[in-house]
Amino acid sequence: MSDAVLSPSPAQRLALPALILGGLAIGSSPIFVRLSEVGPIATAVWRVALALPILFLWYRAERARGEAARPRSLADCAALALPGLFIAADLVAWHWALAITSVANATLLANLAPIFVTLGAFVLFRTPIRPVFAAGLAVAIAGVVVLKGGGFGDGALAGDALAALAAVFYGGYILAVGRLRDRFSVATVMLWTSAVAAAATLPLALLMEPTLLPPTLAGWAVLVGLSWVSQVAGQSLITYALAWLPPAFSSLTLLIQPVAAAALAWIVLAEPLGPAQGLGGALVLAGILLARRA
Repeated sequence: MSDAVLSPSPAQRLALPALILGGLAIGSSPIFVRLSEVGPIATAVWRVALALPILFLWYRAERARGEAARPRSLADCAALALPGLFIAADLVAWHWALAITSVANATLLANLAPIFVTLGAFVLFRTPIRPVFAAGLAVAIAGVVVLKGGGFGDGALAGDALAALAAVFYGGYILAVGRLRDRFSVATVMLWTSAVAAAATLPLALLMEPTLLPPTLAGWAVLVGLSWVSQVAGQSLITYALAWLPPAFSSLTLLIQPVAAAALAWIVLAEPLGPAQGLGGALVLAGILLARRA
C-alpha cells in the first residue's frame, strides 16, 4: 500500500477541526435568534440573505482560479438546490420553535438530527451502522438530554413538534451536502444553498411577519452576526468537512452545538450553568470520541 493511501492529506487532517469549529459557530445561533428584533421567519431570511455577498465574492474568486465547477445539467442544478430547500425548512421550523416553546425543548429536539442522518444513510445508501458508532451516538444523545435538564420542561406541543421536524430537515441537509462535496467546492455549495434558502423563506416572511426590517442598528448587528458567524463561517466549515467525513459521524459531532450554546447563554444571557450542564457536556464529548473509533 502506498504512502499516499496511508497518510491523509493536509486537507483531510483539517476536516475534523473544521467540523468542530463549525459546530461551535452554529452553537451561537440560538443566542442571535433570541436577541433578534424581527420575527423568526424574517430572522431566517436575513441569516441566509446577508451571507450572499460574501459567498458570491468567494465563488467568483474560485472561478477566477478555475477551482469552482459549474453545474452542467438540470440534474446538477436540482442536486445543488436540494440542500437549500432542506436548510430553509430547517431554519423556519427551528426559529419558529424557539419563539413558541422553551429554548431547552427546542434545542434538545433539534439536536436529534444525528439519529435521522444515521437512519437515512442506512436506508438510502446502505451505510452500515457499527455497534461502536451506535454506542457513541447513544452516549452523546444522553449528554444532550442531561445538558438540557434531563428531559422536557414547559413548552408548547406545536413548538416541540416544529423542533423535531427541524431535526429531520437538518438531517436531510447533511446527507444532501455530503453527496455534493465530491463534485462541487464549498463556495459553490454554500452559494447555491444560501440563495435557494433565501428565495424559499422570503415569501413566507412576507406573508407571516409584520416587518422584515429591524428598527435599530443593534438589531441589524444581531442579524449580521447570525449570518456571518452561523451561516458563512459555521455552515462553510461543516460543508468543507463533509468532503472527507461520513455524514452520520459529522452530524453526531455537531452535537457540540448545544454545549457551545449553553456556554454562550451563560456568558451573554447570564443563564446559570450547574453540575448537570458540566456532566452533559462531558457525555457529549465522550460520545463523539467513542463514535470516532468506528
